[in-house]
Amino acid sequence: MNTIENRIKLLRKTLGLSMEKFGEKIGLSKTTISRVESGDSPLTQKNIKLICSIYNVDYFWLTEGTGEMFLEFPDVAIDMIVEDYKLDEIDRLLVQTYIETNDEDRKVIKNFLQTFAKKIEQKKDEKT
Repeated sequence: MNTIENRIKLLRKTLGLSMEKFGEKIGLSKTTISRVESGDSPLTQKNIKLICSIYNVDYFWLTEGTGEMFLEFPDVAIDMIVEDYKLDEIDRLLVQTYIETNDEDRKVIKNFLQTFAKKIEQKKDEKT
């Protein structure tokens, strides 16, 4: 059965968030999220819109089960980051590529960078 309750739970699990963490960002308690997911407490329109806004979720996916779960990350947001931090085109592509990368690949990138940073520190320590 494809209900809004099931979609909320799927969204939360896809984001890798506990009920508590998921609810914090939208001003709802862990208990309320539990009640929503079990169908005991309906979401208000305000909460639905907050979820869509905060978690970049497609409104029609959440409310009707149609379309994709997430909206594409808007180019405008990337453009704002580029402008705010005075990034060049290569930096922009780096940010965009990272954002579009799945969670598993992001973990690989982070592990690589952490290993790289440790090796640099080891080289510094060897020279002193």
